[in-house]
Amino acid sequence: QVQLVESGGGLVQAGGSLRVSCVVSGRTQITGTMGWFRQAPGKEREFVAFITWNAGRTSYADSVKGRFTISRDIAKSTVSLQMNSLKPEDTAIYSCAADRSRWGSSDPVEYDYWGQGTQVTVSS
Repeated sequence: QVQLVESGGGLVQAGGSLRVSCVVSGRTQITGTMGWFRQAPGKEREFVAFITWNAGRTSYADSVKGRFTISRDIAKSTVSLQMNSLKPEDTAIYSCAADRSRWGSSDPVEYDYWGQGTQVTVSS
């Protein structure tokens, strides 16, 4: 199948930057879209951004638009999320996910494979 492993989380002060990455292994050819989602304590999982492997089409949640940038490195089967101007409300576990579809979706139900997640904590 497909395995996803995230890295790069950590603790940062408000206004700072972090970069989280996700390495995809296994049957990578069946994945069409990669997404980042986050879940804060006591809250539901929410969409952050997605990127399609082939076209590189991206989409962002309004809450992160202009601050976060998703990118892909096809040769390394890696998707990254550059997070700038971080706010305390960005604190959450960030998980990457893979969807077989190439259309892209912000709905976590559409994603077939998930990583374990990496903690991002933004202090005020």
